[in-house]
Amino acid sequence: MPLETPGLSTLPEERTQTWTDEGDHERFAHYVRKDKIVESAVTGTPVVALCGKVWVPTRDPSRFPVCPDCQRIYEGKPVGGDGNGEH
Repeated sequence: MPLETPGLSTLPEERTQTWTDEGDHERFAHYVRKDKIVESAVTGTPVVALCGKVWVPTRDPSRFPVCPDCQRIYEGKPVGGDGNGEH
């Protein structure tokens, strides 16, 4: 279950990728500022997740696992394998 923090919430990402061995897409719930979620719902403008993903949310975030990069950023851990904070 995603952590709840004042000012942050999670939203699902819809990303289409081409894979040769496992499905054709990958979906995550991302951490996004709550005020931006409301703005996006009203205006249809894209939101920006902690990990940098930009999209217009349309699905229930509780149906998806939390993005590992958003989770690491939220917890204050380095993103990526080299520890320098890059994806």
